[in-house]
Amino acid sequence: MKILVVVDMQNDFIDGALGTEEAVAILPAVKAKIEGFDGRVLFTRDTHETDYMQTQEGKNLPVEHCIKGTDGWQIRPELDALRKEEAIDKPSFGSVALGQLLKAYDTYEEKIESITLIGLCTDICVISNAMIIKAYLPETPLFVDAECCAGVTPESHERALDAMTVCQIKIENR
Repeated sequence: MKILVVVDMQNDFIDGALGTEEAVAILPAVKAKIEGFDGRVLFTRDTHETDYMQTQEGKNLPVEHCIKGTDGWQIRPELDALRKEEAIDKPSFGSVALGQLLKAYDTYEEKIESITLIGLCTDICVISNAMIIKAYLPETPLFVDAECCAGVTPESHERALDAMTVCQIKIENR
C-alpha cells in the first residue's frame, strides 16, 4: 500500500492568518496529486484551542491560527472534498498519532510500500512529521514532493528540503 500524507492544507496557512503567495500557488498541484494518487490519502489538521496565545507556540509565534472550529482551521474546501477519512488533528508541529497510525498500518499482511508527504509548511510541520514517520518506520521509503509544499519563506522551504535529504528522505520534483 502507498500512502499520501497531506499536511495542514488549511485556510489559515494558505491565505489566512499565516498564508503566503507560495501556499496559494501550490493549491493546483496539491489537488492534482491527491486526485491522481493510487493509494490511501491521510490529512493532518493543525488544531489549537482558544488559549493558543498562552501556549509555548503562541508565545513564540503570536499569531492566532487554526483555532478549532474556525474557518481558518478548516481544510481548503476543494481539498477537503477529496478527503475520505477523518483528518488527524495535531496540537503541535509533528503528530505522534500519525506515526503510531502508520506503524499500525504497516502489518505483515500489508506492508507500506512508500509514504509521500505534501503540504504546509515545509520548514515546520512537513519536516516535523517526516522525521516522526522516519522514526516509526525507518525502512519505509519516505518522499516529499517539493512542488506540493511551501515554507514560511522560499529560503526556509529550500533549507528544510536540504535537511530532509540529509536524513535520507527522498525529495521529488525539486
